[in-house]
Amino acid sequence: MPRWLILADDLTGAADCAVAFARRGHAAAVTWAENGGEADEAVLAIDADSRRLIARDAADRHAALLRPRLRPGLALYKKIDSTLRGQPAAELAATLTTLEECRPPALAVVAPAFPDTGRTTEGGRIRLNGAPLEDSPLWAREHSYANADLYAVLEGVGLPTALLPLAALRGGPEAVAAAMRHALSARCRALVCDSATTSDLETIARARGLLEFEPVWVGSGGLAAALASAEQPGQDPPLPRLPAARGGLLLVVGSLAEASRAAADHALAQGGLRHFGIPPALLHAGPVGWNVMAREIAAAIAAREDVLAMIEAEPGADLRQGAPLALALAELLQPAASQAGGLFATGGETARALLSRLGVQSIRLLEEVAPGVPFGLTRGARRLPVVTKAGGFGDTEIIRHVRHRLHAWLQEETAA
Repeated sequence: MPRWLILADDLTGAADCAVAFARRGHAAAVTWAENGGEADEAVLAIDADSRRLIARDAADRHAALLRPRLRPGLALYKKIDSTLRGQPAAELAATLTTLEECRPPALAVVAPAFPDTGRTTEGGRIRLNGAPLEDSPLWAREHSYANADLYAVLEGVGLPTALLPLAALRGGPEAVAAAMRHALSARCRALVCDSATTSDLETIARARGLLEFEPVWVGSGGLAAALASAEQPGQDPPLPRLPAARGGLLLVVGSLAEASRAAADHALAQGGLRHFGIPPALLHAGPVGWNVMAREIAAAIAAREDVLAMIEAEPGADLRQGAPLALALAELLQPAASQAGGLFATGGETARALLSRLGVQSIRLLEEVAPGVPFGLTRGARRLPVVTKAGGFGDTEIIRHVRHRLHAWLQEETAA
């Protein structure tokens, strides 16, 4: 049974939290199986696939996933998006209520900052690369709340909330632990922690060892990495070798975020990739419309070419169509993916849909290619090397780094 349970609203977020523990030698996996998906890993992350749901449905899904897995001694991490996409407040409220069915009232320690990707929290408000999140293209394209004030967001779903400002946090782990105890005794259900650096998150994580209770930890990949670093290293057993690779790499960009489009454009400019731009209209047309392209992509993969397949951006794109487009894209790419030597997918919906189409429901996580960009092997009959990445961050070199790591891994396996 897992020692840590991570609940996330999408696949890439689940993976980039769990991989932090894998990097410290703890066996970690991510699953999106509705039932089962359990294994002997010390850390299990579950993708609730709730990013696009309304608040009530997202909350119900989290409660349903958590309830059968509750047991004494389990540490719980609620992964939320570092830019507040989806329904993190409703999901957290449901998580706390469900947890309290078998435990005393719980305190959520909320620290969504991920400084390595430009996300910080100051005065209880999220900032992106130093500017208010509300001023960013990410917020303009997709947001669930009136603003990025975490205190207001959590109070808005009935969670009494306290704030730990940056100056108090920098008093050290003892001061942070004291603030957590005070918030719990004051009947707060959430403590929002400012964090502007990785060191700030590490201070929060070190406070855990000073507590007499286990909070619910709430954050993105940044806080998960800090908590993992505060634990003793594990001894993850070696995995079986992979079968010989059959085809080229399939690199899929299903996200419309600016960072993902810029990385794809940069990778294409460097050369060495076969590019397939896929118009949304083609995906809406169904197999009759896309069969020719599907065969072309599969043939390129079979010929050991590395392929970059990308949904083409359209002005005024309707983000509500994200899930149907991801499912259609997965169907189009299935013949190619079934022959690929390795897979990279940007966007949680894209990664989940494509892997599910291959009959995969979980990934054993091994390492990070870059902060928030986990590398792992699919579990099951076929062990495929996979890299996933959230759409909203990453520099322009990330696809080059991913290609290099996947090719290096496959060469190591062949030589072993």
